[in-house]
Amino acid sequence: MKRRHSMYLVATAAAAVLLVACSTTGPAAPQSKMGFFVTSANPGKGADLGGLAGADRFCQSLASAVGAGGRTWRAYLSTPAAGGAPAVNARDRIGTGPWYNVKGQLIASNVDQLHGTNNITKQTALTEKGDGVSGRGDPVNQHDILTGSTPDGRASADAKDTTCGNWTKSGDGSAIVGHHDRTGLDESAPAKSWNSSHATQGCSLDALKKTGGGGLLFCFAQN
Repeated sequence: MKRRHSMYLVATAAAAVLLVACSTTGPAAPQSKMGFFVTSANPGKGADLGGLAGADRFCQSLASAVGAGGRTWRAYLSTPAAGGAPAVNARDRIGTGPWYNVKGQLIASNVDQLHGTNNITKQTALTEKGDGVSGRGDPVNQHDILTGSTPDGRASADAKDTTCGNWTKSGDGSAIVGHHDRTGLDESAPAKSWNSSHATQGCSLDALKKTGGGGLLFCFAQN
């Protein structure tokens, strides 16, 4: 009888340990409705993403790695007209919304709200794994997110390079970035812009780090 009682206690204790292990805090499990994230890393070549197609594949692969690959993912990137190809606007590639982060928090209900009063902050702009992204004031600042876009989500008409050669350069060049934490050197609108804050000082990973970035992207579920 005592042996059975001891075995019962051991089994109960093991079950309790398993329950605690499953409930401990860690990267958030992807919500089935997740439609937005900041990439947890750069593909490896700075702003050379392999063009829009390469950036989209990267978003898709990261989503798939956390069980959210059943949706079509697009990188929030614009490209100006080049080589006979028309300009591409980031706002036109990401679907119609709504978009939620990995924790199920609403980012924006539609494209107009995304480019108006959205819910992108340092606390909600999470990676596909549910992790936060360091920003201004942290030991390592990575708040510069590659977009190549104007505040309303369109390709820039500036004659200067704003997309590191339409996302094919990892050396000289420049790209427009936004601040996921909505903070900058001052209180101006660009400093607080999530998608159109300033230009980078180059296209390599080292150059992107100089202004506070890590070559990260915004990814949105198109469907």
